Formats: sequence, structure tokens, C-alpha cells
Amino acid sequence: MTLLVHTYVRGRSGEDHFLEDPEHGLTLAGFESSRTKLWGAPPVRELGARFFPELATANLCVDPEDIPAFLAECGLLRDHIAELAAHSGYADDYVAARLANITAAAERAQDVDGGVIVW
Repeated sequence: MTLLVHTYVRGRSGEDHFLEDPEHGLTLAGFESSRTKLWGAPPVRELGARFFPELATANLCVDPEDIPAFLAECGLLRDHIAELAAHSGYADDYVAARLANITAAAERAQDVDGGVIVW
């Protein structure tokens, strides 16, 4: 299985509506094993991340009001790509590309007062 990242907006009725995302390759957030080997791994937790570690046990849903904090967390992880790659066993460019996809989705969400789901 593959982790994907998508953006959504919440309708007036409270129902979430997915936005049209870019082509498939730009929605990739990692392998299913990335949940524990990368995003939910001890180095991510030790950096103080609060959103990404949720992927170790569940899908990650970032509500619109949390997008600024989530983008800050993406920046924090971006500053530690080599360390995260070394711990996870994934290549630096793999980690960087998946994090870039997640960050881009969060930026798209921010533009429309939407949220992000990684599943």
C-alpha cells in the first residue's frame, strides 16, 4: 500500500470535500511502512513533531486551523532530511520528495482555508 496526501475543504454542512489534486506522483506521501519507519519514528518525535507521529497508528487529518502549525512542522522536518533518511533507511531524495508533496498539499489547503489528510 501507499500513503497518499490530499487536500479538502469543509462544506457548510460540515462534510469534507476533496479538492482536485495534482497528478498521482505529487500525492505520494510514502510507503505504508513509512508510517512507522519515517513519519512516526523516534527521530521525528524527538524533534518535537506533533502531527506526523500520528501516522504511526492512524491516518493524519490536519484541520484548516492547524495548517500553519503543520507547515511549520514540515519546515522542521525539512531541516533534518538526512537524519530522518538515515534512520528510516530511505534515500534522502525519497524523504525530501515525499515531504515536498505533503508540504505542497498543505500550502494548497492554506490557500483555500482547507485541510490535509494523509492516508
